[in-house]
Amino acid sequence: MSGTGQGAPAPESRSGLEPWRLAELPEPPAPRGLGWLQVVGPGVIVLGLSIGSGEFLLGPAVFVRYGLSLLWITTAAVLLQTIFNTEVMRYTLATGEPVFTGFMRTRPSATGWAVVYVALYLLQFGWPAFAGTAAGAIFFLVARRLPGPADAGAIYYIGVAGFLACVAVLMVGRRIERTLELINWALVSCILASFLALALFFVPAGTWRAGGAALGGFDLGAGRFRWLPEGADFFLLGALVAYSGAGGVSNLVISNWARDRGYGMGARAGYIPAALGGTRAHLAHAGFSFEPSGEAMRRWRGWWRVISADQWGVFFAGGLLGMLLPALLYVTFLPAGGDIQGLGISAALAAGVGAASGPLLGGAIAFLGAWLLFKTQLDNLDGMVRAITDILWTGSARVRAWRGGDVRVVYYTLLALLVAWGIAALRLAQPIVLLKIGANIAGVTFVLAALHLLYVNTRLLPPHVRPPAWRRAALVAVALFYGFFVVMSASTLFR
Repeated sequence: MSGTGQGAPAPESRSGLEPWRLAELPEPPAPRGLGWLQVVGPGVIVLGLSIGSGEFLLGPAVFVRYGLSLLWITTAAVLLQTIFNTEVMRYTLATGEPVFTGFMRTRPSATGWAVVYVALYLLQFGWPAFAGTAAGAIFFLVARRLPGPADAGAIYYIGVAGFLACVAVLMVGRRIERTLELINWALVSCILASFLALALFFVPAGTWRAGGAALGGFDLGAGRFRWLPEGADFFLLGALVAYSGAGGVSNLVISNWARDRGYGMGARAGYIPAALGGTRAHLAHAGFSFEPSGEAMRRWRGWWRVISADQWGVFFAGGLLGMLLPALLYVTFLPAGGDIQGLGISAALAAGVGAASGPLLGGAIAFLGAWLLFKTQLDNLDGMVRAITDILWTGSARVRAWRGGDVRVVYYTLLALLVAWGIAALRLAQPIVLLKIGANIAGVTFVLAALHLLYVNTRLLPPHVRPPAWRRAALVAVALFYGFFVVMSASTLFR
């Protein structure tokens, strides 16, 4: 890409990274009917990830304690995150690069921004909280009771075993993104169908009406809009806000999965293959740009339809259902005002259902919870390793040359290091505490990344692929919305 003037560097190379190369935008798919299910992919991965964090853990902890009226938080968060996600994917469609690379292309330096986002990733997901919370559901399946403080050792070892099982899954297949996509299609379909069936059978009509009204913030019981409860635990609410939908770096890594899926210019960039079953593949460390011809813009609009279907049809719709259905079940089976945070949070619904409808159904709920949280840990582990791998691959020629330039060596070396740390981190605190810490870090990430993304998409991307004004305003709204809860959460901690 040419510079802005005689001898001036291209805007995207001012931080020291290589400029984009001109290339032709690939032809988008044109599916019909059920063919769309074969085209969408990153949205179902991030949806599967989201259902296991806010929807199955933090949401129930909030709704049992404060009531369904706080479901409006989910509506606002999922709506804003869907727009945010499409803007993240805009960058990848246009360049073939993950959005982390776009951030590294801004001043003051690529290295400085690499350190910032790696630190945010480690602070959010460096603790394997989902493996730890899944352990509570597995314990319930075996012992037929909720774990207590005396069972902390057993929970730790079950969590470590689940964490190591994630590593085994990431070793197989040809393309890691495709493996996760297939697992998530099966899981999301099974989980949502199961929750819907349970809700239709057990949840009273009045609770359904209350849940529908609560998505807009209206409390049917009180007969008024109820936005925030008095004396609320904002550290818990801040965690819910961040993990309604996906959360923080989870939303950013969707661009890495879009690149590996071959969306837009990602088809020219390559992908990260698996260790077993995958073959060495080229992975470009610098992206591309395309000239705005009539044919190129027709293709661009075709790709935009693909990511719109992926995000609005899969992530947005699934994100609302994924929070609403468990919320209805939890408030139906558990007493209002209770605090379910603890080692057994992932089995609280199973215990309630089992007490009301028999141990067989309770065991089935516990199995779904364990599988759901295991899969969430799997997605988060891959996302963290994948993002850091891409950051190192982009920013360091020495890393790209290491061991003959095979990106798998970088990916699996990082995986080994992060797993070793995660095993130690599980000892630091209860899994739900680790989860809330990571979720509040995700809120901070949204504030920074929304404004950073606004800059990248309006200053670095060529004019013909920049977002319209309403989308720019939406990114500012993301920063303000999450910024409010970050400030309130911080004030709770330092009060």
